[in-house]
Amino acid sequence: MASKIIHTVLASLLVLSSFTALAQNPVLNKYTFGEGLEFSGKNGYTMTIRGFVQPFSETTFYTDGDTSLAQNSFTRFRMRRLRLNISGEAAQDKIDYRLQVDLSGTAEVDLAQASFLLDAWVAYNFTKRVSLTFGQRATPTDNRELIMGSQSLQLVERSSLTSAFSSIREFGLFLQGDIRTKGGRYFKNYLTLTNGDGLNVMGADHGGLKVGGRIDFLPFGLFSNLGQFRQVDMMRENAPKLVLGVTASYNQGMSSRRGRESGSILYLNEAFEESLPDYSKIGFDFLFKYRGFSALGEFVQSAATVPDDITQRVRVDGSTSAVFDVNGVQDVENYVKGRMMLGTGFNIQMGYIFKNLISVDARYTHLEADEFSFLNNGTFYNRPNTYTLGASKYFSKSYGFKVQASVSYTPLKDGSNDIYGTPIKGSEIVTNLITSIAF
Repeated sequence: MASKIIHTVLASLLVLSSFTALAQNPVLNKYTFGEGLEFSGKNGYTMTIRGFVQPFSETTFYTDGDTSLAQNSFTRFRMRRLRLNISGEAAQDKIDYRLQVDLSGTAEVDLAQASFLLDAWVAYNFTKRVSLTFGQRATPTDNRELIMGSQSLQLVERSSLTSAFSSIREFGLFLQGDIRTKGGRYFKNYLTLTNGDGLNVMGADHGGLKVGGRIDFLPFGLFSNLGQFRQVDMMRENAPKLVLGVTASYNQGMSSRRGRESGSILYLNEAFEESLPDYSKIGFDFLFKYRGFSALGEFVQSAATVPDDITQRVRVDGSTSAVFDVNGVQDVENYVKGRMMLGTGFNIQMGYIFKNLISVDARYTHLEADEFSFLNNGTFYNRPNTYTLGASKYFSKSYGFKVQASVSYTPLKDGSNDIYGTPIKGSEIVTNLITSIAF
């Protein structure tokens, strides 16, 4: 009930913001291909409408380690993203807002179904450097790749590190405070308090809250044209630019593998009350840009604490079971951990964009699963190392139109399966092609 009330309040705020926009009698101020339509009104009001579409194809095949011929393969075509974003600012009233929806039906990562509603938040700016946001948005406690726009990715897809550990978007309070030193250095500080259940939970909230934070340090000042939130060095920074970040979060009573899907994994104690594991995550990342060269590095480590009063688990059909079998032994703690994303991982990628807006890029991602972790799952993970090469052609510096291609090579561990559950061995090779058109 509390979740529904909160969402109703937020929806009312967004509707109110929209009426405020109409009351300003906004006029079209400018249009930049890829950056959207910008309207302006009296008293410093601005509103921007932008969107993009990304047709996508992917071919996956497997080799047996002894030959280059594929054991089996599959190709799929889909609309990777189809998004509309409306954002606004009422400078005199110190209010910002954003509403972003996705019409593709595809999740940001993995093969799950997407949520229609992505961003829905209202922010109040206490000063030019301190703001409080209420609503649903990307969380700064994820790895750096998740705070970068999907239309500005360096490679076709996000890394497997993002797939393994990120919660992507959350609902709650987000406090940001920026500090500028006399030498032009910046500290960007973030503190979050969310429900810890991922996107748009309209049913019952399970478990407690999630608290987290991030500190970003920019020793050489700000990037050009929001370059901190875009992967390639499109602006070809004349001076080196660097941001170093550290993150930490603690989710009290998590009811999913990593904090994305509320209620997907539930446990009970003897009194049939929910008893859920806690989930913690720490990370370090950086982004460097200079004269067309860019490098992104990320490290994440997660851990779980399992309560000792769990006696039952809830099945998908709602029934319960007291069996927690791990290799033929009743082991509650390790059974619970085996269904969570536990371990460490790092991602390093770099690239260079030429003056003709052709970019060549490379990435290496490594995942190290704990002994008991869903990262050992043979169908979706169990693939510690992934190597990716990519090439892109941008037709404007504003990301209005681009074409990208990539190929990824992943050696398979024993016990791996394809998405149909068929045992596979050798290597997995994935080729991707995507076109992005924005207005």
